[in-house]
Amino acid sequence: MEKIASKQFTAGEKLPSENELADRYGETRMTVHAALTKLEERGYLFTKQGKGRFLKDESKQIQLHLTGKVSFTEKMEQAGYDLETRLIGCEKVGYEEKIYSILGCDQEDNVYKVSRIRFIDGQPIAIHNSYVSEKMFPKIATEGLGISSMFAYYRKYGHTQFAGSKTLLSITFPTSAEQQLLDCKSMVPLLVVENDCIDAAAGKVLEYTEILYRSDRFKYDITMD
Repeated sequence: MEKIASKQFTAGEKLPSENELADRYGETRMTVHAALTKLEERGYLFTKQGKGRFLKDESKQIQLHLTGKVSFTEKMEQAGYDLETRLIGCEKVGYEEKIYSILGCDQEDNVYKVSRIRFIDGQPIAIHNSYVSEKMFPKIATEGLGISSMFAYYRKYGHTQFAGSKTLLSITFPTSAEQQLLDCKSMVPLLVVENDCIDAAAGKVLEYTEILYRSDRFKYDITMD
Protein backbone atom coordinates (compact mmCIF):
# COMPACT_ATOMS: atom_id res chain seq x y z
CA MET A 1 0.00 0.00 0.00
CA GLU A 2 2.82 2.40 0.88
CA LYS A 3 4.61 1.74 -2.40
CA ILE A 4 1.41 2.19 -4.42
CA ALA A 5 0.53 5.43 -2.59
CA SER A 6 4.06 6.82 -3.06
CA LYS A 7 4.01 6.02 -6.80
CA GLN A 8 6.82 3.46 -6.58
CA PHE A 9 4.76 1.36 -8.98
CA THR A 10 3.33 2.74 -12.20
CA ALA A 11 -0.06 1.93 -13.70
CA GLY A 12 0.05 -1.34 -15.63
CA GLU A 13 3.35 -2.41 -14.05
CA LYS A 14 3.71 -6.07 -13.15
CA LEU A 15 4.28 -6.70 -9.47
CA PRO A 16 6.96 -9.09 -8.21
CA SER A 17 5.88 -12.71 -7.89
CA GLU A 18 4.60 -14.14 -4.61
CA ASN A 19 7.90 -15.98 -4.13
CA GLU A 20 9.93 -12.81 -4.73
CA LEU A 21 7.83 -10.84 -2.24
CA ALA A 22 8.02 -13.64 0.32
CA ASP A 23 11.82 -13.59 0.12
CA ARG A 24 11.97 -9.78 0.19
CA TYR A 25 9.81 -9.39 3.29
CA GLY A 26 10.74 -12.60 5.08
CA GLU A 27 7.15 -13.87 5.06
CA THR A 28 5.52 -17.09 3.99
CA ARG A 29 4.05 -17.33 0.52
CA MET A 30 0.63 -17.89 2.14
CA THR A 31 0.87 -14.50 3.91
CA VAL A 32 1.96 -12.77 0.70
CA HIS A 33 -0.87 -14.41 -1.25
CA ALA A 34 -3.43 -13.23 1.35
CA ALA A 35 -2.08 -9.66 1.23
CA LEU A 36 -2.16 -9.50 -2.57
CA THR A 37 -5.66 -10.98 -2.62
CA LYS A 38 -6.86 -8.21 -0.30
CA LEU A 39 -5.31 -5.55 -2.52
CA GLU A 40 -7.00 -7.09 -5.54
CA GLU A 41 -10.37 -7.28 -3.75
CA ARG A 42 -10.06 -3.59 -2.89
CA GLY A 43 -9.46 -2.69 -6.52
CA TYR A 44 -5.75 -1.83 -6.55
CA LEU A 45 -4.53 -4.79 -8.58
CA PHE A 46 -5.74 -7.05 -11.34
CA THR A 47 -4.62 -10.49 -12.44
CA LYS A 48 -3.75 -11.68 -15.93
CA GLN A 49 -4.11 -15.44 -16.06
CA GLY A 50 -0.66 -17.02 -16.31
CA LYS A 51 1.14 -13.66 -16.29
CA GLY A 52 0.81 -12.31 -12.77
CA ARG A 53 -0.64 -9.30 -10.96
CA PHE A 54 -0.55 -5.75 -12.26
CA LEU A 55 -1.27 -2.32 -10.82
CA LYS A 56 -4.52 -0.82 -12.05
CA ASP A 57 -4.62 2.49 -13.88
CA GLU A 58 -4.97 5.62 -11.77
CA SER A 59 -8.56 6.68 -11.18
CA LYS A 60 -10.12 9.08 -13.66
CA GLN A 61 -11.96 12.12 -12.37
CA ILE A 62 -15.53 12.61 -13.41
CA GLN A 63 -18.24 14.95 -12.23
CA LEU A 64 -20.85 13.27 -10.07
CA HIS A 65 -24.18 15.04 -10.42
CA LEU A 66 -26.17 14.84 -7.19
CA THR A 67 -29.40 16.67 -7.99
CA GLY A 68 -32.42 15.72 -10.07
CA LYS A 69 -32.44 18.85 -12.20
CA VAL A 70 -30.37 17.50 -15.11
CA SER A 71 -30.29 13.92 -16.33
CA PHE A 72 -27.18 11.81 -15.79
CA THR A 73 -26.87 11.25 -19.53
CA GLU A 74 -27.09 14.95 -20.35
CA LYS A 75 -24.57 15.87 -17.67
CA MET A 76 -22.02 13.29 -18.82
CA GLU A 77 -22.43 14.23 -22.48
CA GLN A 78 -22.09 17.94 -21.70
CA ALA A 79 -18.84 17.17 -19.87
CA GLY A 80 -17.54 15.31 -22.93
CA TYR A 81 -17.43 11.79 -21.47
CA ASP A 82 -17.74 8.74 -23.72
CA LEU A 83 -20.91 7.46 -22.06
CA GLU A 84 -22.77 4.28 -22.93
CA THR A 85 -26.00 3.16 -21.27
CA ARG A 86 -27.29 -0.40 -21.37
CA LEU A 87 -30.79 -1.22 -20.19
CA ILE A 88 -30.87 -4.16 -17.76
CA GLY A 89 -34.60 -4.46 -17.38
CA CYS A 90 -37.93 -3.12 -16.21
CA GLU A 91 -39.68 -5.08 -13.49
CA LYS A 92 -42.47 -4.66 -10.97
CA VAL A 93 -41.11 -4.51 -7.43
CA GLY A 94 -42.62 -5.61 -4.16
CA TYR A 95 -43.90 -3.20 -1.56
CA GLU A 96 -41.18 -1.18 0.18
CA GLU A 97 -42.41 1.51 2.51
CA LYS A 98 -39.69 4.07 1.80
CA ILE A 99 -40.03 3.91 -1.99
CA TYR A 100 -43.82 3.85 -1.96
CA SER A 101 -43.92 6.79 0.45
CA ILE A 102 -41.60 8.92 -1.70
CA LEU A 103 -43.68 8.15 -4.80
CA GLY A 104 -46.94 8.86 -2.97
CA CYS A 105 -48.23 5.35 -3.60
CA ASP A 106 -50.59 3.14 -1.64
CA GLN A 107 -49.62 -0.44 -0.86
CA GLU A 108 -51.87 -1.82 -3.61
CA ASP A 109 -50.31 0.40 -6.31
CA ASN A 110 -47.76 -0.96 -8.79
CA VAL A 111 -44.20 0.38 -8.83
CA TYR A 112 -41.65 -0.51 -11.51
CA LYS A 113 -37.85 -0.42 -11.41
CA VAL A 114 -36.06 0.59 -14.61
CA SER A 115 -32.40 -0.44 -14.36
CA ARG A 116 -29.45 0.58 -16.50
CA ILE A 117 -25.68 0.10 -16.43
CA ARG A 118 -23.55 3.17 -17.19
CA PHE A 119 -20.18 2.83 -18.93
CA ILE A 120 -17.51 5.50 -19.39
CA ASP A 121 -14.68 4.72 -21.82
CA GLY A 122 -15.99 1.17 -21.94
CA GLN A 123 -15.67 0.66 -18.18
CA PRO A 124 -18.75 0.00 -16.01
CA ILE A 125 -19.18 2.93 -13.66
CA ALA A 126 -22.65 2.64 -12.14
CA ILE A 127 -25.95 0.82 -11.83
CA HIS A 128 -28.79 3.29 -12.15
CA ASN A 129 -32.19 2.25 -10.75
CA SER A 130 -35.24 4.45 -11.32
CA TYR A 131 -38.48 3.62 -9.48
CA VAL A 132 -41.69 4.96 -11.03
CA SER A 133 -45.34 4.36 -10.26
CA GLU A 134 -47.83 2.92 -12.69
CA LYS A 135 -50.48 5.41 -11.62
CA MET A 136 -48.18 8.27 -12.73
CA PHE A 137 -47.08 6.47 -15.92
CA PRO A 138 -49.77 3.89 -16.84
CA LYS A 139 -47.75 2.40 -19.72
CA ILE A 140 -44.48 1.94 -17.84
CA ALA A 141 -44.84 -1.88 -17.78
CA THR A 142 -44.72 -2.06 -21.58
CA GLU A 143 -42.69 1.07 -22.36
CA GLY A 144 -40.03 0.55 -19.70
CA LEU A 145 -37.88 -1.77 -21.79
CA GLY A 146 -37.67 0.87 -24.52
CA ILE A 147 -36.48 3.73 -22.31
CA SER A 148 -32.99 5.04 -23.05
CA SER A 149 -33.36 8.23 -21.00
CA MET A 150 -35.80 8.70 -18.13
CA PHE A 151 -35.91 12.49 -18.63
CA ALA A 152 -36.69 12.04 -22.33
CA TYR A 153 -39.47 9.65 -21.31
CA TYR A 154 -40.91 12.19 -18.87
CA ARG A 155 -40.78 14.95 -21.48
CA LYS A 156 -42.86 12.77 -23.78
CA TYR A 157 -45.62 13.03 -21.18
CA GLY A 158 -45.34 16.79 -20.77
CA HIS A 159 -42.93 17.02 -17.81
CA THR A 160 -40.24 19.48 -18.84
CA GLN A 161 -38.88 21.12 -15.67
CA PHE A 162 -37.15 18.96 -13.09
CA ALA A 163 -36.03 19.41 -9.51
CA GLY A 164 -34.97 17.34 -6.53
CA SER A 165 -35.92 17.73 -2.88
CA LYS A 166 -33.33 15.57 -1.12
CA THR A 167 -30.10 13.71 -1.88
CA LEU A 168 -28.58 11.05 0.37
CA LEU A 169 -25.08 9.54 0.20
CA SER A 170 -24.02 6.23 1.74
CA ILE A 171 -21.53 3.39 1.25
CA THR A 172 -22.24 -0.27 0.61
CA PHE A 173 -20.49 -3.33 -0.81
CA PRO A 174 -21.68 -5.10 -3.95
CA THR A 175 -23.80 -8.21 -4.03
CA SER A 176 -22.64 -11.08 -6.23
CA ALA A 177 -24.98 -9.88 -9.01
CA GLU A 178 -23.66 -6.32 -8.73
CA GLN A 179 -20.08 -7.61 -8.84
CA GLN A 180 -20.80 -9.23 -12.19
CA LEU A 181 -22.54 -6.17 -13.62
CA LEU A 182 -19.84 -3.75 -12.45
CA ASP A 183 -16.92 -6.14 -13.00
CA CYS A 184 -15.61 -5.58 -9.48
CA LYS A 185 -14.57 -7.56 -6.42
CA SER A 186 -16.62 -8.02 -3.25
CA MET A 187 -14.57 -5.56 -1.18
CA VAL A 188 -14.75 -2.64 -3.61
CA PRO A 189 -16.99 -0.05 -1.88
CA LEU A 190 -19.90 1.35 -3.82
CA LEU A 191 -21.03 4.94 -3.40
CA VAL A 192 -24.83 5.02 -3.16
CA VAL A 193 -26.67 8.18 -4.22
CA GLU A 194 -30.39 8.35 -3.50
CA ASN A 195 -32.63 11.20 -4.62
CA ASP A 196 -35.98 12.00 -6.11
CA CYS A 197 -37.00 13.73 -9.32
CA ILE A 198 -39.91 16.15 -9.21
CA ASP A 199 -41.89 17.95 -11.88
CA ALA A 200 -40.89 21.46 -10.80
CA ALA A 201 -44.00 23.07 -12.30
CA ALA A 202 -46.59 20.65 -10.94
CA GLY A 203 -44.76 19.58 -7.77
CA LYS A 204 -45.35 15.89 -8.57
CA VAL A 205 -42.77 13.22 -7.79
CA LEU A 206 -41.78 11.45 -10.99
CA GLU A 207 -39.28 8.94 -9.66
CA TYR A 208 -37.14 7.75 -6.79
CA THR A 209 -33.57 7.07 -7.90
CA GLU A 210 -30.83 4.88 -6.46
CA ILE A 211 -27.42 4.91 -8.17
CA LEU A 212 -24.55 2.60 -7.22
CA TYR A 213 -21.18 4.02 -8.28
CA ARG A 214 -17.89 2.12 -8.32
CA SER A 215 -15.41 3.80 -6.02
CA ASP A 216 -12.15 2.34 -7.29
CA ARG A 217 -11.84 3.49 -10.91
CA PHE A 218 -13.04 7.06 -10.63
CA LYS A 219 -12.63 10.20 -8.57
CA TYR A 220 -15.95 11.99 -8.18
CA ASP A 221 -16.17 15.76 -8.28
CA ILE A 222 -19.25 16.67 -6.24
CA THR A 223 -18.75 20.43 -6.44
CA MET A 224 -22.20 21.96 -6.85
CA ASP A 225 -22.84 24.23 -9.86
